[in-house]
Amino acid sequence: MHYANRRKQVCEQFMQLTRAADYAVRVMIHLAGLPPGTRASRSQLAEAAECPEQFLSKVLQTLSRAGLMVSHRGNTGGFELPEKHRSVTLLQIVESVEGPIRLNACLDEDQSCPRSGWCAGHLVWAEAQRAMLEVLRSATVRELAQRSATVRNFERISGEEPKWN
Repeated sequence: MHYANRRKQVCEQFMQLTRAADYAVRVMIHLAGLPPGTRASRSQLAEAAECPEQFLSKVLQTLSRAGLMVSHRGNTGGFELPEKHRSVTLLQIVESVEGPIRLNACLDEDQSCPRSGWCAGHLVWAEAQRAMLEVLRSATVRELAQRSATVRNFERISGEEPKWN
């Protein structure tokens, strides 16, 4: 394989979350904002996540298999986020869809990078990796759902968009 093509594949593989991970996070935040015990249909979740329904089916299956949400069949079926799962972190969601997140191939524990012992870049990648994982690990869907509700209420009352710090 040509070096430029290989390099492009590695960058794409390690540097960007997929749409599936983004939709999974959106769905989980939406479910966390619903009252406990509430079930949402696939079409309701697709609308809330602004995602094609067919594509979302695979994401929902992945989240259900990972045990992050509960899927119910039948006329009263749908998807539910039980109270015990409302503390799920963004890291858990993203890794359930994508697998372990690595900013760079040299950070993969299964592969030894021959440069890691002396490469100054490796130190920066490792520090950035730790910071990213900590941010994703500290954000729960419950907190984000509460923040979303606050923003929606602010917009409804004031007619303005809030300014994030």
